[in-house]
Amino acid sequence: MATSSISSVSSSADLTDTTSRVPLQVLGQDDFLKLLVAQLSAQDPLNPQKDTEFIAQMAQFSALEQAKSMEVNISALRTQQTFVQANALLGREVSLQIDKDTTVQGVVSAVNIEAGTPKIVVNDQAYDMAGLLSVSLVQPQSATQTSQP
Repeated sequence: MATSSISSVSSSADLTDTTSRVPLQVLGQDDFLKLLVAQLSAQDPLNPQKDTEFIAQMAQFSALEQAKSMEVNISALRTQQTFVQANALLGREVSLQIDKDTTVQGVVSAVNIEAGTPKIVVNDQAYDMAGLLSVSLVQPQSATQTSQP
């Protein structure tokens, strides 16, 4: 019995293009389906693979895709939560540990975003929130009241 050769699976990168010969690092749903079709067309017709094997592969791939999506969403949520925490410090007096022997105290006057990470500005200097030691309310200065006769 003669068997035909498997036709090549097309990739997303053109092999004749020498400027973009960087291979893709991530397999997507389309890549999985192409592999599945190649696997089905290359199997022995007298001894086919069971459908349960394909279903298990599809379930594993779907779980992997969902885990990747959840990782991206959690990372975005963590970044947003850090930004909300930094904004909550505006107008508050803080104490920061800069290094082993140095601490800084002052009122948070602004929040800067540097490389996607919020930094609190104390005494006109941006600091990472990881060194935060304490947070307190700024005590309002008492106004002198004059009584009128």
